[in-house]
Amino acid sequence: MADTQLVWLRQDLRLADQPAFAAAMERGPVVALYVLDDEAPGRWAIGGAQRWWLHHSLASLGRGLEERGGALILRRGKSPEVVRQVAEKLGAAVHATRHYEPWWRQAEAEVGERLTLHEGDVLHEPSAIRTGSGGGFKIFGPFFRALSQHLPPPKPRPAPRELAGPERLPASDRLEDWELLPTRPNWAKGFAVWEPGEAGALYHLRRFAAEAASYAGRRDLPAEVGTSNLSPHLHHGEISPRQVWHGLEEGAGDKFRREIAWRDFSRHVVLADRDLGTREQRSIGLKYRTGTQADQNFAAWTEGQTGYPIVDAGMRQLWVTGWMHNRVRLITASFLVKHLLLDWRRGALWFWDTLVDADYANNSQNWQWIAGTGFDSQPFYRVMAPLLQSEKFGAADYIRRWVPELAHLSDAEIHDPWSKGVAPAEYATPLIGHREARERALQAFREARARSS
Repeated sequence: MADTQLVWLRQDLRLADQPAFAAAMERGPVVALYVLDDEAPGRWAIGGAQRWWLHHSLASLGRGLEERGGALILRRGKSPEVVRQVAEKLGAAVHATRHYEPWWRQAEAEVGERLTLHEGDVLHEPSAIRTGSGGGFKIFGPFFRALSQHLPPPKPRPAPRELAGPERLPASDRLEDWELLPTRPNWAKGFAVWEPGEAGALYHLRRFAAEAASYAGRRDLPAEVGTSNLSPHLHHGEISPRQVWHGLEEGAGDKFRREIAWRDFSRHVVLADRDLGTREQRSIGLKYRTGTQADQNFAAWTEGQTGYPIVDAGMRQLWVTGWMHNRVRLITASFLVKHLLLDWRRGALWFWDTLVDADYANNSQNWQWIAGTGFDSQPFYRVMAPLLQSEKFGAADYIRRWVPELAHLSDAEIHDPWSKGVAPAEYATPLIGHREARERALQAFREARARSS
């Protein structure tokens, strides 16, 4: 009789195009294991929004496995220890999708020789995408040209129709006992706009595929549904990058395919810099504001009470739905770092806790891009003007939805109600004027350069 095979799941919660499952099925009966590990990641244990998503994603995956004759085993603890323990009890070999976060790479090493890793989180294996000198890429343009030599990726494999499991299964925790869903209070009521799981991922892929030709022109318009809404599904591995790539027509989806390639690039960057989330890759020596007023400003930013309508709309959308439009992510992040002169790491940690798609590599790299501290980033002295951005990208209806106290204002007034003299009394006073903020940021940058010279 063939030996039992254990599939260790993490951010790869799917059955379609799942190389670990495919390899395990060829070798014997399969047991699927998910370990809720808050120890190995340390400060990067998943945040509240991701926990809500994880509950529903695991429930969906469990149903899918059960329908095919399989089962999902749930355990809580330090993943290398739990994986080894379950594998030893079953006498099983272990299969897993390779992950690139530093704590998962360490965990993979600790599982030991029982573990076979499979590529399934990226378009192409990172070790094959190297510079001429054999190193990793730090700039996206050259990376994308090198990656393009290996594209398109292999076509995705369908989900198995049935799964064979061993006669006896290991004991499993009950998902409800993990208490991943908020209850007192239930701050996730607005998350009902999402459908975690493979079915939800495929719905968004099909919807977006029909609209992908207009993505380049609509992706920056917060008031429209011009983006894919695939980011949380990709993060939790409910759909693979290869499925997305091949789900879009040639030509029509090329702009979005570059975004999928950027996701691959972020994994290359985190392989080169494991401390991407905490250490500045190119320190510019900036002195960020600290103290009581800085803390009050940060709290106002998190609550969507900055007095800048586009910023407040984005931060409130984030709190209600666990997601924020990409253009608005840039605006809100820039506002925190440059208008408020606060450390980008504070913002990154807030996003980590509140985003359903919070991805260590992407989230950290994008914050360093905004802060001007990344290997591949915009200069710090480029200060985004949120009021102009709001008007340029037609955010009036977006603001009306998320900042209801401004909903009665006209398109000409709503982006900057204070300068128009129409701001209602219940709306927040701007924390700082744009010109004042820009000059303060540039002065801080000049002082940092002077200290380093």
